[in-house]
Amino acid sequence: MSSKDNLNAAKTRLGAFAKATPALFEGFSKISKTATEQGSFSSAQKELMATAIAVSQGCEDCILYHIESAKRHGAHETALVEALEVAVEMGGGPAVMYAGKALDAFRDL
Repeated sequence: MSSKDNLNAAKTRLGAFAKATPALFEGFSKISKTATEQGSFSSAQKELMATAIAVSQGCEDCILYHIESAKRHGAHETALVEALEVAVEMGGGPAVMYAGKALDAFRDL
C-alpha cells in the first residue's frame, strides 16, 4: 500500500472517531491549529517537529499526517532529514526505523 493510501486510511479512521466524539475532536482541533500556526517557527518547521516526535513515539499514522502537512507548508527534504536526526537522537534504534518510514513517506506523498 502506498503512503497516500495509508494516509487516506488513517484519515478515514480519524474521521470515524471524530464523528463518534465530536466534542473531543472540536477541542483537539483547536489545540492542533494553535500548535501549528506560524509564530517564531514557521508552520512547516512546527510540522517537522511534530513529525520528529511521531517518529520517536513510533506513530506511523502521525508520521504520515504531519509529513503531508509539512510538505503542504513548504518543508524541504533536507529540513526533514535534520528533524529526523534529532528524532533518532531522542528515540534511539526504534526511531531509526520510523525515520526511514518518514523519509519514504515524504518522497512518496
